[in-house]
Amino acid sequence: MTRVLLSIRNLRKRFGGLVATDAVDLDVVEGEIHALIGPNGAGKTTLITQLFGELSQDEGEIRLDGEDIGRLTTPQRVRRGLARTFQITQLLPDFSMLENVALAVQTHEGHSFRFFADARGDEGLRARAREHLAAAGLAARAEVKVADLSHGEQKQLELAVALAREPRLLLLDEPMAGLGHAESEEMVAMLSSLKGHVTMLLVEHDMDAVFALADRISVLVYGRIIATGTADEIRDNPDVRVAYLGEGDA
Repeated sequence: MTRVLLSIRNLRKRFGGLVATDAVDLDVVEGEIHALIGPNGAGKTTLITQLFGELSQDEGEIRLDGEDIGRLTTPQRVRRGLARTFQITQLLPDFSMLENVALAVQTHEGHSFRFFADARGDEGLRARAREHLAAAGLAARAEVKVADLSHGEQKQLELAVALAREPRLLLLDEPMAGLGHAESEEMVAMLSSLKGHVTMLLVEHDMDAVFALADRISVLVYGRIIATGTADEIRDNPDVRVAYLGEGDA
C-alpha cells in the first residue's frame, strides 16, 4: 500500500502581479523519486523554496507525513526530516570534504556549530562522515578541500552533506546543472542507488536523467501543475507536448 509522505494542497504564491505557484496540488509517495519539470520561470524553484520554508506561501497547505509544516521555520522543517540541495552548491570552500560532511552529521545530532573545532578530532563523527562520502563515491578524496574540487565533485559532495542529515524527504534542485555527460551519468547512478531508501522530489531540466530516474513526473507550467504520471504517460500527454515539449500547432 502506497503512503503519501508529502501532501501539498492549493499552494499559492504571488510576487505583485506575478503568480509563481498557482493552486498547486501534489502528492509525493514514500520511497519514490518524483520529478518536477517545466520551462524556465514555471515556478519550480519557488515551489521547492516554499517547501523548505525559505519562502512563505500566501495560501495553501503543506503536510509532511500528515503534519502541517506550512508555518514552521526552515530549521524546524529540517528537524522534521527535510533536506535540500541547490542549483549552486552551498559548501564551505576552505574545509575538506570530510569536514563538510562531519559538520552536517554533527548538526543533525544536535550539537552546536561552536563545537566544530572539537568535531575535527572526533573519530566517531569522522567515521560516520566517511560512510556518507563512500556512498557518494568520494571516499578516496575525503581530505581534499572543497575549493579544489571539480564542479561535479562539489555536486556529489552536496548530496553527501544532505544525506548526512538522514532526511525523510530530499529536495533536489537541478543536481545535473553544469555537469558534463560523464558526471551526469555518475549522478544518475548515485541517485538510482538511493531509490527506495530516501524519498526525493527532483527538479531537473535534463530529461534523459528525469526519464531514467523518476517513478512519477509532474509538469509545472506558469505556476500550475498540468499533468502527473509515469514517464510514458508524460511523453504521450498532448497537453504536455504542446506546453512544455514544444510540439503540436500551439
